Amino acid sequence: MILKIINSVLILFAVFMGTKHGWNMLTAKPEMLEMFGKWNFSKNAVIINGAVTLLVSVLILFPTTFVWGNFLMAAGILMIICLQLLNRDLKGVAIEIPFLLLNLVIIYLQYPLKNN
Repeated sequence: MILKIINSVLILFAVFMGTKHGWNMLTAKPEMLEMFGKWNFSKNAVIINGAVTLLVSVLILFPTTFVWGNFLMAAGILMIICLQLLNRDLKGVAIEIPFLLLNLVIIYLQYPLKNN
């Protein structure tokens, strides 16, 4: 029971962070444009990435799309990690790794409200 509560809190945190970052990309916040700009992402590419991130955040909430939502969120984070490694930005990589691991742990713990 405690494990399900912990997993629920982790899921809510992941959805909150995904929604926050997705919204910042969708509304083309200057800090997001600057971060993605160093990898030659256009403003439209950042907006599309934001829309996908928002959609993926919502997918995590439903049991039928739970694994796909977490998998796609982890893939997006892994893309950012790889792009930061191309620029040799180890600090940026270190910031993103816990979020990648969060999605993998959530997948491992499975959907908390699923009937066993």
